[in-house]
Amino acid sequence: MNHGPVILATASHDHTIRLWEAQTGRCFLDFDYYDPALVPEGQLHVNRLEITPDRRGLVAACNPHILLFDLNSIDPHIPVRTFVSHTNNVVAVGFQYTGNMMYSGSEDGTVKIWDLRVRGCQREVINDSPVNTVVLHPNQTELISGDHNGNIRVWDLRANSCSCELVPEVDTPVRSLSVILDGTMVVAANNRGTCYVWRSLSGRQTMTEFEPLHKLQAHNGYILKCLLSPGNK
Repeated sequence: MNHGPVILATASHDHTIRLWEAQTGRCFLDFDYYDPALVPEGQLHVNRLEITPDRRGLVAACNPHILLFDLNSIDPHIPVRTFVSHTNNVVAVGFQYTGNMMYSGSEDGTVKIWDLRVRGCQREVINDSPVNTVVLHPNQTELISGDHNGNIRVWDLRANSCSCELVPEVDTPVRSLSVILDGTMVVAANNRGTCYVWRSLSGRQTMTEFEPLHKLQAHNGYILKCLLSPGNK
């Protein structure tokens, strides 16, 4: 099935957001997202970009708000919606596969859940330190967060509570998390250049039990990003 060209989105300190056809390298949309009359000074930089599942919108995680742009609008640089609830840098944002639910994590120490069909933040969970990374488990019912104090927490969206907690290295910030598509493996990377690999014992069904697999001294400095390949081979 052909879903159209693969889209690449980029954002820069030159205050522009650009969309590209990944295969051809052609830039088909270029707009200045920073307008002092529309966007407060604190939102000058973009921490994270995500394209909505329907490919019609682009979300920019800023400081402290989240901006939603309509890529089909005649004025794409004007946000069609601003999500206001966080009070510090928003460092993580993503979507449930249906596109109706968006999640976000912030240095204000919260993880928030947004229903895009209504206004406002519907739910939030309080972390005890700044959140650095958040990923959605493939089972679509759990979020995993990593924070500045070195905690990894699994948040059960059905119970709106923490169902599991890991602390691989106390007071060592967790910078990045990755979950394999079948839900059976999780990786965390921290400020000491260490990667921790766990097996998820229940796969897609739940993610409350971890079995340690490896502790890798991957780099000599802090790690910004870790990723697992889509397959399990």
